[in-house]
Amino acid sequence: MKISSCAAFLLAVLLAACQPSQLNNPYSDADTQQSILYQSFSERPKHLDPAVAYSSNEYAFIAQIYEPPLQYHYLKRPYELTPLTASKMPQVQYLNAKGEALPATAAEQDIAFTDYLLDLQDGVRYQPHPALAKNAHGDYLYHHLTAADIAPLNTLNDLPETGSRALLAEDYVYQIKRLAHPKNQSPIAEIMKNYIVGFAEFARQVADKPKTAVKDLSMSGVTALSPTQYRIRIKGKYPQFSYWLAMLFFAPMPWEADVFYGQAGLQDKNITLDWFPIGTGAYYLAENNPNRRMILQKNPHFHPEAYPSEGEPSDQAKGLLMDAGKPLPFIGQAVFMLEKETIPYWSKFLQGYFDASGIASDNFDQAVQFTGGGEARLTDAMREKGMQLETSVETSSFYMGFNMLDATVGGNTDKARKLRQALAIAVDFEEFISIFRNGRGVPAQGVVPPGIYGFADGPTGINTEVYEWQDKKPHRKSLEAAKQLMSEAGYANGIDPKTGQALILYFDTMAAGADDRPMLNWYRKQFAKLGIELVIRATDYNRFQEKMRNGNAQIFTWGWNADYPDPENFLFLLYGPNSKVKFGGENASNYQNPEFDRLFEKMRNMDNSEERYRLIQQLQAQVRHDAPWLFGFHPKSFALYHSWYKNLKPNLMANNQLKYTRINAQERAQKREAWNRPVFWPLGLAMAGLVVLALPAVRAYRRKLQG
Repeated sequence: MKISSCAAFLLAVLLAACQPSQLNNPYSDADTQQSILYQSFSERPKHLDPAVAYSSNEYAFIAQIYEPPLQYHYLKRPYELTPLTASKMPQVQYLNAKGEALPATAAEQDIAFTDYLLDLQDGVRYQPHPALAKNAHGDYLYHHLTAADIAPLNTLNDLPETGSRALLAEDYVYQIKRLAHPKNQSPIAEIMKNYIVGFAEFARQVADKPKTAVKDLSMSGVTALSPTQYRIRIKGKYPQFSYWLAMLFFAPMPWEADVFYGQAGLQDKNITLDWFPIGTGAYYLAENNPNRRMILQKNPHFHPEAYPSEGEPSDQAKGLLMDAGKPLPFIGQAVFMLEKETIPYWSKFLQGYFDASGIASDNFDQAVQFTGGGEARLTDAMREKGMQLETSVETSSFYMGFNMLDATVGGNTDKARKLRQALAIAVDFEEFISIFRNGRGVPAQGVVPPGIYGFADGPTGINTEVYEWQDKKPHRKSLEAAKQLMSEAGYANGIDPKTGQALILYFDTMAAGADDRPMLNWYRKQFAKLGIELVIRATDYNRFQEKMRNGNAQIFTWGWNADYPDPENFLFLLYGPNSKVKFGGENASNYQNPEFDRLFEKMRNMDNSEERYRLIQQLQAQVRHDAPWLFGFHPKSFALYHSWYKNLKPNLMANNQLKYTRINAQERAQKREAWNRPVFWPLGLAMAGLVVLALPAVRAYRRKLQG
């Protein structure tokens, strides 16, 4: 019996309906059971050179590739430094002005220099890379490429041979010299001039020389003492320098990389260190195509490192020690797909094609709901999928600042101080967090955020100028208390006695788009509670920066993210000698109080102790009273992870988390199949309908032929 073409097509469709294939799977079927992590990125990293990179989207990649000597313990809190490529924690030796050793208990004023002696572990090797490839005679294969050699190259992978070698102490020395070279434009060069002995002098010495010249020149404060030991000498006492040794700026760089990438013609091909990194970490960049995807591959030469065997008391119960002592990394490959739009990215995550996701405002209600007590929890739909919700208060502060050089809101007079204190009460950041951040934030009680030494929780840690402790939590003081302060400041009902009209204040901001209008209107309403007229002065980024540098802004918003987990990294934002206008520092408010400065200078270089904790509380109390900032909030991150994502613990200081992550690929494959089974019956039904509709016409045509 013959089958019509329509019927044959319908049969094929119905047979296909029996196949379990995921027709929407964006990945190869061969990778289904592989230990591969699937993530996304929305913006291409600009720099992959650790001397220059300094943004989170860049660190997401290079922190897996490069290894400074120290790292943060993955599980322990408070954050604790541990060796990475170093065999042990640095030996610290204090010296006087004559270079003579001092005891560990030496007074700070007697310490002229501090030596950090670092020993490297054996067996650390670089990832395979053409810059390290040699021939049988030991000569580098690709250090003298001709124009003809370079012409056919499009990517680093077009060079067939790769090589590796052992990590040397000299590689760390070389990188520090790279930080100093002005042509590299390292963002921390100006800071390091204040600390590393000989850094500034070296920068001047090499200013007119090529980048590769640093190899044969010495910096007095940084020396390789042996192939596996080097010393860094800094000025005075600066305990926070240990934290810098866990930052990627201090990762090693082989001199061969600069020689290789410095060859004429390679830069025209975009074959540069900023595009193709070379490190000793758990992964190397196997594919760099930021218009489509970026792939990190397990480094075949990665040195032995084990998953931590201890952490916080609750980690055992949470299953975070199930892999204790097992070799790292667990994942063989990480695939980062470009996703610029929120909706398709979110859909792919829900289908299981991305392993983790942030939560955009548009998707927040679909994923998270708040209980009566204000606690965040997953919605029923997310719990049914087995999702994991991880929240953490970021070691960041967002604040509204006053220019303390301004004639109206600045200065240390009672009049100006009470005006600032009144605004600190009136501007309701709890409401801001609820409206503009979907509840993702914690109102700030001072300069130091949670998770940083010196942060005080509970009734002893609240800003008593703004809050009262009631029912076991802080409550913002009433608007009447703010109005009373306004009266005491001479602005009863918000009236400026000089004009007889509403007091006018100016908010300088870069927020000028249509999406920013609701937030700007909210600020106006907050000031209007006190009868104050807030005038918005919106401008572009460059103009705003210029106004801040020149002290022409009056009120502004600013933020700071921790470089390292120490209170000094936040309290220095209000230290007088860091004033932006006078000294070009990070004290954007230009706040200067002699008592605060005295306490800060005493606290900043102390080891953590009861005395240091007490000084931190005194510093907090001082700025709460002076109110150079409306303390704003500490952002709270919300992220979703599928149930197959293991060893999940937010670490706000570490960026090299990929090596600790484990994926249950079998569970992922099962859930993907269950969530993405093709539904063919509507298509089949439609095709059957078409066949039924076509049958009368077919019969009529046949009758015509027979007639």
